[in-house]
Amino acid sequence: MAKDFDRLLTTGEVARMFRVNPKTVAKWAAAGRIGSLRTPGGHRRFRQSEVSALLAGVTVHARRSSGE
Repeated sequence: MAKDFDRLLTTGEVARMFRVNPKTVAKWAAAGRIGSLRTPGGHRRFRQSEVSALLAGVTVHARRSSGE
């Protein structure tokens, strides 16, 4: 999917994907671990392509750590 048409996810949607609290996602964004955009109202939005790539990397790392 082209970045121009990339779906934007809410903090809650990203949190569900990683199975973490939404505040954790906000902390990751503040620390620069995951990129985010701000809406005019100040809410964070995350590009689905970036979140999916990060999630894939976390999954691969977890499998390697567990010996799979």
